[in-house]
Amino acid sequence: MQINLPDVVEEVRTAFHDYEDALLRNDIAALDRWFWYSPQTVRYGVAENLLGGEAIRQYRQACAPVHPSRLLQRTVITTFGRDYAVVSTEFTADDSARPGRQMQTWVRLENEWRVVAAHVSLIQQ
Repeated sequence: MQINLPDVVEEVRTAFHDYEDALLRNDIAALDRWFWYSPQTVRYGVAENLLGGEAIRQYRQACAPVHPSRLLQRTVITTFGRDYAVVSTEFTADDSARPGRQMQTWVRLENEWRVVAAHVSLIQQ
């Protein structure tokens, strides 16, 4: 298996940045598109455990937008072959004294990258 093929890393980087941009703009339709709409999709958040694409979609409709000051640090993209990737990042925002971390598993499905699993948490200080 080839790890971190440059063109695949760039594809995932673009998808991740597009997702992050949609998050900062609170573009719910775009955020919904980035997640695989399937009962197997999982998103563990700071205060919620979401199982399935419909639960994630409903959460997006009701949750508060991320603070526009959100800033990413130490983003690591690791790809495995041409269709699987993990993106890990840390973040800060002016609305919280606690830094956060986020991990997403991305899979190419029907020729498009989708998040199939995600975890967001805040670090205890």
